[in-house]
Amino acid sequence: MEFGQEGGFFGRPIFKDPEAHALARVGVIDIGSNSVRMVVFDGAARSPAYFYNEKVMCGLGRGLARSGTLHPEGRERAVAAIRRFVLLAEGMGLPPLTAVATAAVREASDGPDFQREVMDATGLNFSVIDGPEEARLSAQGVLLGWPGATGLVCDIGGSSMELARLDKGNIGACYSSTLGPLRLRTLRGGSKVRRSAIDAGLDELAKGIERHDRLYLVGGSWRAIARLDMHRRGYPLSVLHDYRVKPKHLRKTLEWLKGEDLEVVRKETRLSADRIALVPIAGEVLRRLMAKFGTREVVISSYGIREGMLFEQMPAHVRARDPLIEACLHEEEMRARVPGFGRQLYHFIRPLMSRRKVSERLIRAACLLHDINWRAHPDYRADVCFDAATRGNLGGLDHRGRVFLGLALLYRYRNGRSARFTPLLDLLTDEDCKDAEILGRALRFGAMFSAATDTRMGHLHHRPKRQELILTLPKDAGPLFGEVAAARFQSLADAMLATPIVKFEKA
Repeated sequence: MEFGQEGGFFGRPIFKDPEAHALARVGVIDIGSNSVRMVVFDGAARSPAYFYNEKVMCGLGRGLARSGTLHPEGRERAVAAIRRFVLLAEGMGLPPLTAVATAAVREASDGPDFQREVMDATGLNFSVIDGPEEARLSAQGVLLGWPGATGLVCDIGGSSMELARLDKGNIGACYSSTLGPLRLRTLRGGSKVRRSAIDAGLDELAKGIERHDRLYLVGGSWRAIARLDMHRRGYPLSVLHDYRVKPKHLRKTLEWLKGEDLEVVRKETRLSADRIALVPIAGEVLRRLMAKFGTREVVISSYGIREGMLFEQMPAHVRARDPLIEACLHEEEMRARVPGFGRQLYHFIRPLMSRRKVSERLIRAACLLHDINWRAHPDYRADVCFDAATRGNLGGLDHRGRVFLGLALLYRYRNGRSARFTPLLDLLTDEDCKDAEILGRALRFGAMFSAATDTRMGHLHHRPKRQELILTLPKDAGPLFGEVAAARFQSLADAMLATPIVKFEKA
């Protein structure tokens, strides 16, 4: 039995059961002004993973402002890409693909003809969404990653730019503009005319949307600017999603870029030639956008229209879940040696962390993920755990949280850390590092009881004033506390600057 909202973009339920913890594999094609992309989602319902992800920079919207039609070569490339995607989906055994087209197709005079051509060539009938709907779906994509988010969402494509307001998870005003870099690049009159067009477009958007100090950026050109900012600053983590940056840093990067060889920078940052060619114009828009709307913090989102389509169809009780915990639950179920032990481990070590400034969700996440990489070679298991947390597909997790989680999981398998991780640890405070070490050593000790029943696992109690760490075990659990367990308990106590004490419950 499948469960989910009927209809919607997919025309069918996409969740596997009434509890909706898992997502039925589903494919989406996004036909944009600059690129055509297919994404196949899988995994946890609230935090879907990317089973397949391919993009072709077709440039459908090149020259649209002058010609009024889709770019001929771009149109040919788009049809070829969609042919490939449809065949790939058939090979994967997917249900029918869902596809949407945005600004270029909706504005081009030959958009309907292109739609018929795709239908005749592939059998795929896609929807063409208007500007406000595009803004709304992008805002929903942001909500997939940040439940309850407040701020402005700006999605830049090739031919348009959308802006939406979020207020504690509710979507407010949604507007579209013609401030896409492909369109702006074709304006006659040089930089002065372009600046006037940008300012006029932003003035129009500001009539319907109030200023806010947080700005979520969606779209390839924004992500390219963020990657360039990371490169210039020597930022230690390459994950773009939830990269948070102050406007002053982005302004410095845009100014720095003017004196650089774009081809050299492109190769160093692994950006495509088509993408980096649009960055200078997108940068002009961003600079004025941040000033116009009073931005104080920029947050980069890898989620957008495609993820917004999934969010559209999620039942309310699924939307309310924590995406991080849902992703970790799914990983535990699929990959742990003892699925379900993470919950038991959490209750076991939670008393040790009650006085430490660590969020409950990070502790829970560490417990759920503590053993999912057990198949890795023992010599590299700790490194694999660290890399999986810092670079994995985990929604609802900022960069500091990624590094903290990675460090805790590293200590789950190793007593020390190598110099390879030092640059990333700069994202943490000394207190964060100590908390991660204690959590990791607690995971390492608690894992010794993974084959025990709840009643034999015992209880931990920390007395910081007396500097005591107490383990209380049932009488029949004594044999479980062997030499290795005792050594790990000592290691945990040392990290907490405490004396380890083992007690047994009275009969």
